[in-house]
Amino acid sequence: MKLSNIKEILPALDNVEFQLEDGTFVPEHFHVTEVGVITKHFIDCGGTIRNEKVVNFQLWNANDFEHRLKPAKLLNIIKLSEEKLGIEDAEIEVEYQSAIADSQTPNQTINGLQTIGKYDLDFNGNHFILKNKQTACLAQDACGIPFEKQKVKLSDLNNACCTPNSGCC
Repeated sequence: MKLSNIKEILPALDNVEFQLEDGTFVPEHFHVTEVGVITKHFIDCGGTIRNEKVVNFQLWNANDFEHRLKPAKLLNIIKLSEEKLGIEDAEIEVEYQSAIADSQTPNQTINGLQTIGKYDLDFNGNHFILKNKQTACLAQDACGIPFEKQKVKLSDLNNACCTPNSGCC
């Protein structure tokens, strides 16, 4: 979701709600502690130099359980960041404190450990969805990653070239 999209959605909402893909909601007393732009200048494994920019929102939970961020307030924060930082219309990335899951039991955390998770943003018509980000190779053709082989049933192949006495063997 781009910054322009969230600016179009917010005026129609009564509340700002964020939900993780697993259905868990960010507690309603969250704060948006940062709005900024993150620039990533890098070289991929194929040698291509790349530049990426994202608008970054950081969500944080405090112990002020009565706090509620209203859509108009978030719009004001966005407008201020555009004015002061010159933020352009770019994809939004959300940072949010998240638990480190145990790979053996995905719904449980490892000793309560947490880290900052980075998420893409979407909207389902009611609330914003924090979508899990995935890593990927940007230069698969130059990196030596084999393409997935096409699976074919042998019974579907035309065996005309390899019949007995055809000379192919």
